[in-house]
Amino acid sequence: MNISELARKLKITTNQLYDALPHMGLDIGRRAVKVDNMVAQKIMKNWGQYQQTLLKKQREEEEQRILEEITPVEKKHISLPASITVRDFAVTLNIPVTKLIQVLMNNGILAALNERIDFDTASIIAEDLEFIPEQEKASEAGVFMTDSLKEVLDREPKEQLVARPPIVVIMGHVDHGKTKLLDAIRLTNVVARESGGITQHIGAYQVSKKIKKTGEEKIISFIDTPGHEAFTTMRSRGARVADIAVLVVAADDGVKPQTIEAIKIIQAASLPLLVAINKIDKPDANIDKVKRELSDNGLIPEDWGGKTVCVPVSAKEGTGIDDLLEMILLIADIEKATIVANPHGETVATVIESHIDKNEGPVATIIVQNGTLEQHDFLLVGNAFYGKVRVMRDWKKDIVPIALPSQPVKIIGLKMTPVIGDMMKAVKKLDKHVEKEIKHTASASVVVTPRRSSSKETTKSVNVILKTDTLGSLEAIANALLKIEHPEVKITIISKDLGSVTTADVLRAEATHAYIAGFHVMATSNALDIASEKKVEIKLYKIIYELIDDIKLRAESLISPEINRVILGVGRVIKVFRTESNSMIVGCVGLEGSLETGARSMILRNDHKITEGKIGKLQSGKQDIPHTKSGQEFGMLFEGKPLIQEGDIVKAFKEEKTKKTLSEE
Repeated sequence: MNISELARKLKITTNQLYDALPHMGLDIGRRAVKVDNMVAQKIMKNWGQYQQTLLKKQREEEEQRILEEITPVEKKHISLPASITVRDFAVTLNIPVTKLIQVLMNNGILAALNERIDFDTASIIAEDLEFIPEQEKASEAGVFMTDSLKEVLDREPKEQLVARPPIVVIMGHVDHGKTKLLDAIRLTNVVARESGGITQHIGAYQVSKKIKKTGEEKIISFIDTPGHEAFTTMRSRGARVADIAVLVVAADDGVKPQTIEAIKIIQAASLPLLVAINKIDKPDANIDKVKRELSDNGLIPEDWGGKTVCVPVSAKEGTGIDDLLEMILLIADIEKATIVANPHGETVATVIESHIDKNEGPVATIIVQNGTLEQHDFLLVGNAFYGKVRVMRDWKKDIVPIALPSQPVKIIGLKMTPVIGDMMKAVKKLDKHVEKEIKHTASASVVVTPRRSSSKETTKSVNVILKTDTLGSLEAIANALLKIEHPEVKITIISKDLGSVTTADVLRAEATHAYIAGFHVMATSNALDIASEKKVEIKLYKIIYELIDDIKLRAESLISPEINRVILGVGRVIKVFRTESNSMIVGCVGLEGSLETGARSMILRNDHKITEGKIGKLQSGKQDIPHTKSGQEFGMLFEGKPLIQEGDIVKAFKEEKTKKTLSEE
């Protein structure tokens, strides 16, 4: 019997019959055209029983579905770090990595196996998969050293604590001469190596100063922090590592926004402070003006009856440099009870910069806080193994076998870049409890996705992929962009990472409609070729504020302009002459200003708008006129809905568009 004929007898479609045959225990494929007559008879005989079984099964499934809907599902709580690799995330969720990658792709996130996603993104995905995500509390990794160092020193025998060189942070407003001042102290030319003459990274240096009275050589460690507003985080970091702060204020410019911010950071860190009034060689230098502005911000100079030491200097001419160093050492002597360490004790250091070098791999600049760091020491952050000290270089790039307290060194031999501000511990051998695999440790490479918005939201977005040379720059740029807010537009960092712009970055940019911003990095030739093919924009920058200003301009271009109505003139309707389907001719008298031919106009009645239209023509004494005068009677052709009555008010206006900027919000 033909399959189609059997289906007709059963009053079902052919496809329904094909679907039912396997459930009836019959191995008849969809390509079969006929079935044996005996088989056909068996199917017809058992069809009613099959339908009952099918209905029963469907009823049970429906009951189970309803039961599941009314029974609350017990969601599993999971703990997630600030960032996590896709592989570790899949393990945490106990699902296959391939399934997780598919879920991420469905949410518009292109992340490979070893890429990291931030907590916000991971929490959204976890919630979709019926988990309750909670953010891990900050571990020892990523914690600034201040409190932890105190704990280390408290464990050291008091008799073994000795004076160490003071660590001095140089802070102040952009272009006030901070790096130039260090330049004069070190008699080297660091400024020339910084793009635009602006410090883009934290630098750490040591100098030796001979005391005039005793002839004794004293070492001072300096940290130079960027002055541009984007580097708030980096300036804060410098303050937390330092013992003394030097606030640089230009004598020809005075106290500026970043100067005030630096003062707040220094005071919050409870650091001893002295002010270097720089650029006293300038013709328009005004030291008294600077002191007055300092006083207005709570820093009363010593010679004005206060406690703030102010040292006039000229980094350009070298004037006052010796006096500045003498004052630093004097303050260090006053604070000597706290500027101590045990060179033979527990070795701890703080990370002040980290990046990935194409030849050396992950590297970090650290300052030793206690103990002595030696070559071949193992480095830990928290309980995670970060690598072994293969090579140490001082600020002059010379290889050194050891680093003593307060000494800044660059470490080569790390397995991954640590987070800036991490407190590192050095040990001679690894304990069995140390995690050989670094887990849940923040990294620079983080894929980020914005939180989902409802369909009603109209916020526009500038999507950007950040690539930088160092973790400090990446952190500073990201923080600066996060501060840019506007009701109509937002900055969305799709991903942020260290190193060159790669093909993967271009493909991610294409998928997320982003543009790629690179800071002090290059793009690979393959990436450039694919970017050209995919029409993905790559922009590379050397100056950080140029990058941030460029993104601000992109955001501002998406903001709708503000439309203001400027009233040109006002008149009152005294007569209605003619009414057409879409126009009227009326007689008016001018009350104020001037009504103009072609101008838009609104009709008001009892202070309520009745309609809007256009002034098609104006006449006075049967002569066409371009505009009217106050007190003048005239005829007007109004183009619009014919709703005008005698006594109505006519207001002619023009619309002016004002471009909004982010700085105005």
